[in-house]
Amino acid sequence: MSRPAVFGIIGGGGFRAQYFLRIAQALPDEFRVGGMVVRDESKGREMEQQWRVPTYRTLEQLLESESLDFVVVSVSASAGYEYLLQLAERGIPALAETPPAPDLEGLHLLHEKLTCRGARVQVAEQYPLHPMNQARLAVIAEGRLGKVTEATVSISHFYHGIGLLRKMLGIRFEDAHIRAMRFQSEWVAGPSRSGPPTEEQIIPSQRDLAWLNFGGKLGIYDFTKDQHRSWIRSNHLSVRGVRGEIFDDRLTVLEDFRTPLHLNFKRVNKGELENQEGYFLKGILAGERWVYENPFAPARLYDDEIAIAGCLRKMAAYASGGPSFYSLPEASQDCYLGMLLEQAIHTGTDVVSERQPWAMEETR
Repeated sequence: MSRPAVFGIIGGGGFRAQYFLRIAQALPDEFRVGGMVVRDESKGREMEQQWRVPTYRTLEQLLESESLDFVVVSVSASAGYEYLLQLAERGIPALAETPPAPDLEGLHLLHEKLTCRGARVQVAEQYPLHPMNQARLAVIAEGRLGKVTEATVSISHFYHGIGLLRKMLGIRFEDAHIRAMRFQSEWVAGPSRSGPPTEEQIIPSQRDLAWLNFGGKLGIYDFTKDQHRSWIRSNHLSVRGVRGEIFDDRLTVLEDFRTPLHLNFKRVNKGELENQEGYFLKGILAGERWVYENPFAPARLYDDEIAIAGCLRKMAAYASGGPSFYSLPEASQDCYLGMLLEQAIHTGTDVVSERQPWAMEETR
């Protein structure tokens, strides 16, 4: 777009809403927040002072006062449904938070009321847009691993982890046979959303493991509650293909059947040592080749913000008639498989997914 994309935000109390505000502030040539819906007046005044963005008490007031390219619905799944319906009725593109609905009934309702009626809705799933995951996906897309058959994701919980598994495996709406278990142990409590710990506490540790067999492709899910905030647990992602393997920041591929190449994904930051270009991520190398270049350089954003900025850029393009990037059917499929994963854990029995209405609609 020749001008910044102007978007509104519904919800101001959550930490995710502030991501969008920070990103717009850091990238003023790309984005501008036209206004926010914050129902609590005193909270709204605080947001106005902090972010210099107008706030409104209702969606109607926002839409009457501002001309918007799209609206970010940054509220709980249960609260977001009505807002998504109202925006669809007005023909306004919406970027929904994850998960888009709290249960399977809600996902079916969204499909019936939104997807089937042509509503322009995308979902803000940022994990595949993280710089390292973009680098990994670029290597996969180049065919350097050959046909991908296995992936292990130990990065984030339920639908986020499922979404990454599907991306790495190249899975769309194929059915899965799911086996899962939960292992309980103990660990020292680490940081939470409220901040770092104030004292040492030994608390229960809950690790969930699941195997999703998509028929010729295996996804392994491995996540410990609060792992992504922990100081003493590591994230992990691996992808295996017939000609090579990604293992975290390592890449092993065959140049020919008798010549293995052992490469590393190397992050390149500017602003280190004597470099005077400012501090930002330049990109990621695999050997001597760039497999990811930061599209938002030289803005000083960390990886999660870069990924969410990617969602916003893709949403601006989608609102202008561009392609879908993470549709409501895709998000619904990840949530559905996450629900089945939980079911398999709690019942101790294998579960097989069934083709859902959004999958049948998407694959016609």
